Amino acid sequence: MKVGDTHYQTIWLKGSVVYMIDQNLLPFTFSIKKCIHWEETAEAIHTMTVRGAGAIGAAAGFAMAQAYQAGCDPELARVSIRSTRPTAHDLFYGVEKVFEAGKVSINAAMATAQKLADENKEAARKIGSFGESLIENDSRILTHCNAGWLAFVDYGSALSPIYQAHRMNKKVMVYVDETRPRSQGARLTAWELMNEGIEHLIVPDNAGAYLMSQQKVDLLIVGADRIAANGDAANKIGTLEKAIVARHFGVPFYVAAPYSTFDFNTLTGDDIEIEYRSSEEVNHQTGPDAKGQLHTIRVSNPGSNALNPAFDVTPAALISGFITEKGIVRPENIRDIQ
Repeated sequence: MKVGDTHYQTIWLKGSVVYMIDQNLLPFTFSIKKCIHWEETAEAIHTMTVRGAGAIGAAAGFAMAQAYQAGCDPELARVSIRSTRPTAHDLFYGVEKVFEAGKVSINAAMATAQKLADENKEAARKIGSFGESLIENDSRILTHCNAGWLAFVDYGSALSPIYQAHRMNKKVMVYVDETRPRSQGARLTAWELMNEGIEHLIVPDNAGAYLMSQQKVDLLIVGADRIAANGDAANKIGTLEKAIVARHFGVPFYVAAPYSTFDFNTLTGDDIEIEYRSSEEVNHQTGPDAKGQLHTIRVSNPGSNALNPAFDVTPAALISGFITEKGIVRPENIRDIQ
């Protein structure tokens, strides 16, 4: 995707150094973070400097390759990288592929990490091509969190069909859930759509039911962090609410995700580990002052604790279909993509 006149991937490997867009600074500051050591790349996953299923999958693969190239204990690195975030399947997929390749040679590890990143980019492009067929002219689309270019090496998952429809001169309008607590919709999705010149409105997370009740939403497209063998899908907290309301009002609800997000060893959504993050994310927000300096302030009652589950699981029965790089697949047929 372009920032100004320059094309950027979200994350890339040059030599043994990993470069990534620092997503914690967006949309107020555009900055590239350089990770020289595998520990730095792993820490970037943990702190959400890089985030989104596909992007952290690529980051995990790059980190594992860096560990091999640096001559570090690969098993120690493998365990450490796997522990950075527990829910997204792409992370584990990337680590294991590169870990196994590294048993052959360091060059094989580096090549495999790059191959996985390239596959992620191409899968996202194809998701856009297939998903575009679901979008009619003048469509009003609701999305949740950020599953755009920033969440993948390039193109994105949930936003990829929207970008493709826009490039085909279809008129679309996107409702962007703010997606508290980290406001990844308001900060990241809105920033991406603005850069692409796509009409959009940031809406409160709890406005979706009202919008659908007023017949102002034609389609929902979200991403996923892990999809179980039965089609249950884990995604950013609040996705389940949107799916329930969409079913009630008869609005199609699609999940966009590449093959690497499907975990056929996890039988149902009940078996997906849900990440719980710090209460600080709920109780505080970060933004710039008049001089552009970022500050973090408390926005909730001092002294109150908060509960912060990062994901929920949407049952397959509420999902109209999965938009994948192999086509649009109904939940009962997802094993066909293996």
